[in-house]
Amino acid sequence: MSRRTLRPRTPGPSPPSTGERGENSLCAKWWCVGFITFGGPMALIDVKISHLEMLTRPNLSVTAPRSGLTVLHAQHPTVSYYRYLYAAVGQKYYWQSRAKLSDKKLGAILNDSRVEVHVLHVDGTPAGFAELDRRVADEIELKQFGLVGEFIGQGLGKYFLAWTIEKAWSYHPRRFWLHTCTLDHPVALPNYLKAGFVLFKEEMEREEINA
Repeated sequence: MSRRTLRPRTPGPSPPSTGERGENSLCAKWWCVGFITFGGPMALIDVKISHLEMLTRPNLSVTAPRSGLTVLHAQHPTVSYYRYLYAAVGQKYYWQSRAKLSDKKLGAILNDSRVEVHVLHVDGTPAGFAELDRRVADEIELKQFGLVGEFIGQGLGKYFLAWTIEKAWSYHPRRFWLHTCTLDHPVALPNYLKAGFVLFKEEMEREEINA
């Protein structure tokens, strides 16, 4: 899950992953290569990273907050469509990892059948997406998760997270995990905990962001 360029303050072991850091926020946080300015003034800030996991399938029952909701599996998303989703809602949350990838490298990830992009639609309009990474045996990482800004505050995040959890556990993994950080929306960590994720590691890292 490599979401940003991070400078560790204290060394420590990382959880098993594919070597990338993901981005997760119930209000979403995405970044598109077209919106990044790498040459501007930068600032260093301290960020707390929270790693969470589920080892057993939770018993969730979340009622759809409205009609007109559909979750579609984008089985072969184009790079441009993915970049649109990635940029649609989270520019201020500093997602950069996928934006920095070339089209070729990003396309290779998206064309891997073990990487799934599920898009929430409201009356046919994309309202957010969840990305499940199954490339490590016996576990699933929630690599990206969030909503488009116009759809925040309508109960859709809780509903979509519950849907995503059910989808992940349909593969019967040993564990389902993610991480979030203090750059994310304040409700992200509490909502993950309420959904059944358990905190297993915290660490501080120094991050360079656009000032």
